[in-house]
Amino acid sequence: MRFEGKDILLTGGAGGLGGLIARRLESEGASVCVLDRVAPAGVTEYLRQDLSTPDGIEAAAAAAADRPWDILFNLAGIQHFGPLERQSPEHLVASYMVNLVAPARLTQAVLPRMRSRGSGQIVNVGSIFGSINFAHFVTYSSAKAGLRGFSQALRRELAGSGIDVTYVAPRAVRTPLNTPQVMEFAHLTGMNMDQPQAVADRIVDVVAARKREAYLGFPEALFVRLNALLPGLVDQALSGNDRKAARLFAR
Repeated sequence: MRFEGKDILLTGGAGGLGGLIARRLESEGASVCVLDRVAPAGVTEYLRQDLSTPDGIEAAAAAAADRPWDILFNLAGIQHFGPLERQSPEHLVASYMVNLVAPARLTQAVLPRMRSRGSGQIVNVGSIFGSINFAHFVTYSSAKAGLRGFSQALRRELAGSGIDVTYVAPRAVRTPLNTPQVMEFAHLTGMNMDQPQAVADRIVDVVAARKREAYLGFPEALFVRLNALLPGLVDQALSGNDRKAARLFAR
């Protein structure tokens, strides 16, 4: 089994995707501790923490620093779909806390023990939205873009330490994270949405292979490369869908 004897700290493991990942990891021999605001189903160990506030992040970091984890799996995420000006200030701040600040702070907390052993893995689950920055997902896209940059910089910093950094970015997944408006937008625009079990399996495979980066889904993975080289071309390609999304909020 690929994760035999591994101690894994998984944030967001109570969610639709996170629960599947936790169970898959345990089926492959890992000991998984889920860190989340609500208790997960079917997981042996659980830490109740709220990553949406500075105090909550510090409490989670203190708990994480207490153990020599083999893998830190930063999965927890929240999103806002809609015009930026309609997102509450509290939710805007929480979006960056959960999606970007918490992964960075938890990584900082677990690194000393990983360095002392000369081994470990930091797994940051981002999103295709972090490379193709979508209108009406402004805070989510920009936080995930930050997580991607954090992963790249950290990988360079840890080169030669024995600690791997994996960034994996799925496209849209059919989970409760999606509001009815997101689902309506997906229907209007023909957005590709993957089933959570298939995504969970692919993420675990990427982690087991200790890949540096992986972008899940075609043609979205191709658009990631196009957006890096020719963002104006992607602007044009997305403009029709952006107008459709805008009409959802004109009602």
